[in-house]
Amino acid sequence: MQWILNFLTSSIGKKFVMSFTGLFLISFLIIHLIGNLQLLYSDGGEAFNKYAYFMTSNPLIKTVSIGLYTGILLHAFLGLAIYFKNKKSKGKKYAVSTSANASFAAKQMALLGTLILAFILIHMGDFWFKMKFTDQIIPVDYDGMQVKDLYAQVSTTFSKPFFVGIYILGMIALAFHLWHGFQSAFQTLGLNHKKYTPIIQGLGKIFSILVPAAFALIPILMYLNR
Repeated sequence: MQWILNFLTSSIGKKFVMSFTGLFLISFLIIHLIGNLQLLYSDGGEAFNKYAYFMTSNPLIKTVSIGLYTGILLHAFLGLAIYFKNKKSKGKKYAVSTSANASFAAKQMALLGTLILAFILIHMGDFWFKMKFTDQIIPVDYDGMQVKDLYAQVSTTFSKPFFVGIYILGMIALAFHLWHGFQSAFQTLGLNHKKYTPIIQGLGKIFSILVPAAFALIPILMYLNR
């Protein structure tokens, strides 16, 4: 087992873990987006509130969420650790070449990741923390089922231009982070192929644009329709 520990604490091992956690978080983005799109239903928030209740009460989902939180922290910690180690020992930025043709996203992965982590903390503090640990979110009744009205909290937050702006900036940072990180994760894992690598890169670019754009569109539409 010692060789496993040695591998995981090595530079290559850390990058492998970064790639695995990154792909796991990418899969979560799809699920999270599907749930958030229910905010746009014209049902007074019923669909979204039921979705939020299911995600916070289902035992399986609650177990997976522990892995999600662990993945976020591990991904962020390892990313910063690799960045500072490279900067100190080689004068290079996180996981990038110093070549002039390196993209902005590739050069600024550590900064983008830090901005995304800050956004996640703000996001969870305003929604998840208040729902789980305070009485600020009042329950609503759906056919005898008491569910916390998280939709009302989201509507209140997205009625303020400041928070809508924060959300949009967070999604811009996410888009740039995904632009480089999506294909980089496959490359780090050694999943390179003359035929399939260009396809992966293309899908990564499409994903990095469409998914953050869809997330950003939600608060914009809620603000305009308030």
